[in-house]
Amino acid sequence: MIRLYHVSKSYGSAQVLHDVTFRLSKGEFAYLTGASGAGKSTLLKLLYGAEAPSSGKLLVGGVDASKLGPARLPLLRRNLGVIFQDFKLIPNRTVFDNVGLALEVIGAERREISRRVNAVLNVVGLGGKGERRPLDLSGGEQQRVAIARAIVNDPAVLLADEPTGNLDGAMAVEVMEILLSINLRGTTVLIATHDNGLMERFPHRRLRLNAGRLSE
Repeated sequence: MIRLYHVSKSYGSAQVLHDVTFRLSKGEFAYLTGASGAGKSTLLKLLYGAEAPSSGKLLVGGVDASKLGPARLPLLRRNLGVIFQDFKLIPNRTVFDNVGLALEVIGAERREISRRVNAVLNVVGLGGKGERRPLDLSGGEQQRVAIARAIVNDPAVLLADEPTGNLDGAMAVEVMEILLSINLRGTTVLIATHDNGLMERFPHRRLRLNAGRLSE
């Protein structure tokens, strides 16, 4: 489902990723870990098309992400969900609208948007809160909105960048349990994190970056 072949990324003379090769199979759950500055966020950006590799090849859901121009990015992101550490919610839109935006951009009908948004809000424990604004919610609830938005398209691959980084221990565990339940439905999940406590509590494969080089 995700395949990287000898991927490197440089910004000018600074090389952030060095010859990264790995593969995640369909339905796999894995952590991308390493110290701050190791290259985790950069690698995720390559996977969801926000950056292009300097060399190498990336396949995400069968799409060659290393060769996509802006006009073809929707082809990649149609089967891809992304959860950001800072949520990236639209503060003046309701929870329902924030989640439904992912369906609006692909031209889904209003009835279908309503059905799928309400269903996914129930999945993340926010049923009945669709008319609230993000700033009226707790940090944990805002992260749940971000998760709902990422999965409302039923993506084959879900990427998460430090999804528990801004949450306390109990909320972090709840978010991890939601992500694991999504994985059990068949979604391939890759989580960037440096939280060793959570990785030990929920053990899965670890891909470790050290100064841009990958080890397992």
